[in-house]
Amino acid sequence: MTTEERIARLEELAYFQETLLSQLNDALTGQQKQLDALEKRLEDLESNVTALLDASQEGPANTLPPHYMPERY
Repeated sequence: MTTEERIARLEELAYFQETLLSQLNDALTGQQKQLDALEKRLEDLESNVTALLDASQEGPANTLPPHYMPERY
């Protein structure tokens, strides 16, 4: 293998490595965006659940439903 062939081979390898690195970077960027969106949704869900739990604890406990009429029985 001559010097020129070796240089050409190294240039080819460098090109394909740069292409692969760019593809990996794009995939990683996309995954990070997905993670950020999922973290935001999880935070929103946690706050909703917390608000619902707080609201359920503040409401009347063990009261009869409004449609219950003991005088009918």
